[in-house]
Amino acid sequence: MIELLTNPEAWAALLTLTALEIVLGIDNVIFLSVIVSRIPQPQATRARQIGLALALIFRILLLSVLVWLIGLTAPVVSVHGLDLSWRDLILIGGGLFLIAKATHEIHAEVEARESDQKGGGASGFLLVILQIIIIDLVFSLDSIITAIGMAQELEIMIAAVVIAVVIMYLSSGPVARFVAAHPTTKMLALAFLVLIGVALVADGFKFHIPRGYIYFAILFAVAVEFFNVLAGRNRRKRGS
Repeated sequence: MIELLTNPEAWAALLTLTALEIVLGIDNVIFLSVIVSRIPQPQATRARQIGLALALIFRILLLSVLVWLIGLTAPVVSVHGLDLSWRDLILIGGGLFLIAKATHEIHAEVEARESDQKGGGASGFLLVILQIIIIDLVFSLDSIITAIGMAQELEIMIAAVVIAVVIMYLSSGPVARFVAAHPTTKMLALAFLVLIGVALVADGFKFHIPRGYIYFAILFAVAVEFFNVLAGRNRRKRGS
């Protein structure tokens, strides 16, 4: 451990992996921000905290069973000559879940049904937590397999994951509040989830979409929406 603290290569690996884990965590933060907007604020805050705590726990647990995790990349089924591993199947299932969930939320927003407005109670809260657990597992698996490919020391992997989750926690509150305060950004976030879901399914079927393209599209759309919100605020000020 002392050797790692004095090794420049270890610090470089930590910084690189932490940056990558933060970028990969964007998906998690977007999903959390959208899903908790369906429940009242006190429960939403608690659900977000539980979701990020579970994300950290899942990532550390997966790191502690590296041998089993690496085994998930071995082919288990063949579809039309395409070998799929457990990791591929999990990514496909998680991607389909994201697409279905985002599509349902978009439909609810467009229809503006009364039954789909915010609902509290234990059942609504538990349903949100269950959905967070499902998607946390998918994102954690993808995140940790990436970490394994970039670093060799378990201590570096755990440190990078912990730092990334702390930053996710600090950013999730402002992101969730912004999404709740600006309905148009929620629709944009749901569109991102569909895009991310498609990318996960494509990865599962061995068709890799470079994440740089996806994150550039997200950043560009966020920048456009930011200026749109800013313009709307200025129009309201002039009108008053």
